[in-house]
Amino acid sequence: MKALILVGGFGTRLRPLTLSVPKPLVEFANQPMILHQIEALKAVGVTEVILAINYQPEVVLNFLKEFEAKLGIKISCSQETEPLGTAGPLALARDKLIDGSGEPFFVLNSDVISDYPFKEMFEFHKGHGGEASIMVTKVDEPSKYGVVVMEETTGKVDKFVEKPKLFVGNKINAGVYLLNPSVLDRIELKPTSIEKEIFPKIAAEEKLYAMVLQGFWMDIGQPRDYIEGLRLYLDALRKKSSTKLATGPHIVGNVLVHESAKIGEGCLIGPDVAIGPGCVVEAGVRLSRCTVMRGVRIKQHTCISSSIIGWHSTVGQWARVENMTILGEDVHVCDEIYSNGGVILPHKEIKSSILKPEIVM
Repeated sequence: MKALILVGGFGTRLRPLTLSVPKPLVEFANQPMILHQIEALKAVGVTEVILAINYQPEVVLNFLKEFEAKLGIKISCSQETEPLGTAGPLALARDKLIDGSGEPFFVLNSDVISDYPFKEMFEFHKGHGGEASIMVTKVDEPSKYGVVVMEETTGKVDKFVEKPKLFVGNKINAGVYLLNPSVLDRIELKPTSIEKEIFPKIAAEEKLYAMVLQGFWMDIGQPRDYIEGLRLYLDALRKKSSTKLATGPHIVGNVLVHESAKIGEGCLIGPDVAIGPGCVVEAGVRLSRCTVMRGVRIKQHTCISSSIIGWHSTVGQWARVENMTILGEDVHVCDEIYSNGGVILPHKEIKSSILKPEIVM
C-alpha cells in the first residue's frame, strides 16, 4: 500500500520554528511531526510514503533517509513548483500512486496528530464498497469548521456545509482519507481543493463515506493547537499505560523527558511537558504545558508555561516565560526577564521584558 502526505508550503503559522527547519521536521513529543504519521502508516503495511511538498524537499528527504532504512519503508518526494491546493498534489503524484494493484491509498494532512486508526479505516473502506473514505472527528463548535453531514448508520456522506450558522451536525473533516485509484481520474493538474471540489462530487454520486474517529485529534499547525495537541497526545499515552511517560517525585501529570536530558534538584515538571534530547534543566525550575526542544538550557528558578522553547536556546535564571511565548532557534533570554506571549525570531538575545504579546525581530 501507498500513502501521500500533504506537506505543503512554508509553515508560516508555526514561525519562528519553521524559519529553522521545514514544518514536517519540527519536533512534536520529541520526534519530528511527520515521523508519527510514517510510523503509524508502516504499522498497517504501507510500503511507500510520498511527500507532496513545495518547500525545501531536499532537506526533508535527507533527514528521512536514515528512517527509510530503520523503518523499512520507501520515502519519496513529489515536488510542487506552485501551490496546488489539497487535490492538485494527487494529480502531480499520480504516476507514483498508481501501481496497477488497484489498492486504495491513504492521504494525510501533515499537521494532523491523532491515534491514526488506519487499520479500522481500511476495513471500513473495504466494507462499504464506495470510492473514497474520509475520517471525521466530533467538535464542540462546529460553526468554526466545514461540517460533514452523513448517515449515522452507514457513514454515507450526504453533503458538506461550510461554517454553518444553524446546527447541521458536529462532525468535521479530520484530514485523513483512503481513496481508490479511480479518484485520481477526477482531479486535474491545477490548484484544486479536494474538500470543496472533489469530495462533494463523489458524495453526490453516493460513493463517499465517513468514519468517525474514536480517540483524540488535533491540527497542530499553529502554536496554541500544538500545545493542546501535546496534552491530548500525552493523555492518550497515559490511557495506554505507556512506559514512555516520566515518573518521579518532581513530575506532575503527563510528562515526556528524553533519556539524555538532565533535570536538577527541586524542580516541578508538568503537567503536559515534553523535554527533548540534551536539555539541561537547572535546580528549582517550574515547567507546565510546554515543549522544550533539543539542546535547551533552562537556568535555575525559572518558570515556563504554555510556551515552546526552540532548539539550543537558553532561558536565564529567575525568568518567567508564559502565554504562548515561542522562542525560535538559539534565542537567549537574560536573567530575570518576563515574556508575556513574545514570539522571538532565531539567534536573538532578549535583554528587556516583553509585557504584551509581540513579535521580536
